[in-house]
Amino acid sequence: MAKLRGPHLSTPLTLLGSDRDALLRGDETILEPGEDVRYLVSRAGAVSLREDEDGTLHASLETEDPRGGTRQPLVLLGRREGYRVLGVEVPEPSPELDDPGRDLRDLRRIADRLHERDADLAAAAVAMGFWHRSMRHCPQCGAVLEAEMAGWVLRCPEDGTEQFPRTDPAVIMAVRDAQDRLLLARNAHFPTGFHSVLAGFVEPGESLENAVVREVGEEVGVIVEEVEYMGSQPWPFPRSLMLGYRAWAAGSAELTLQDEEIAEARWFTREELAAALEADEIQLPGSASMGRALIDDWYGRSAQK
Repeated sequence: MAKLRGPHLSTPLTLLGSDRDALLRGDETILEPGEDVRYLVSRAGAVSLREDEDGTLHASLETEDPRGGTRQPLVLLGRREGYRVLGVEVPEPSPELDDPGRDLRDLRRIADRLHERDADLAAAAVAMGFWHRSMRHCPQCGAVLEAEMAGWVLRCPEDGTEQFPRTDPAVIMAVRDAQDRLLLARNAHFPTGFHSVLAGFVEPGESLENAVVREVGEEVGVIVEEVEYMGSQPWPFPRSLMLGYRAWAAGSAELTLQDEEIAEARWFTREELAAALEADEIQLPGSASMGRALIDDWYGRSAQK
């Protein structure tokens, strides 16, 4: 992985383990079968894995084409140890496409157990799988799209328009007040007790920093006066890119919660957070997420009990 200057928070999905070989996507033979091909299967956010005795998970690369005669598109995910790794998003099992004992697991739930060299491979497989599931017809005329550029472009055969994989930028921010307390909140859609830092999608025509200020103001009524970028993380569920920030509140830090969006929110000292976790009053995001990385950054160590 390249060296990064300035603050940066690493998560299990930020590490680089494969060469994506993007310059070879235009090679019309790149998806053809061969002894140097390995296939990685995904399905609706899950990816095919194998588990070591110590519980570490690895991408399970198959030697046989898993499509079973169907026309599922292939995607060049990159190159690993001299092999071309091709992603295949498969539908639910059917008589035409069996599921021969694959261990398909939800990437969101197991990312922190993945071997670091497989994290970006799995994230790319899941993200591209979601895209190929959802983007099948031309938005202009409705024609069935055809895959090109090793699965990274979908072209309309009728009007020639191209569709590219979509990524939605979202800011996620650890807001601190003048007493260095951390703001944690429970979204109205979260389970009871689950708390995290604030987050929201970037709007068209908006900078990342302005999105941080706007989202905090909208959701809890706090004015942010300073932000600091801390790192990014792909979150392919289905297509987000999380951009992490530290943020500092200005003036009064009283909270005004957004109706139907934020169910509860409060400021925590480190001692208060430790006590709340010990008493099982709140639960935090899993260690695979940027939200958890930001909480641990403020806490000074892992906030896990």
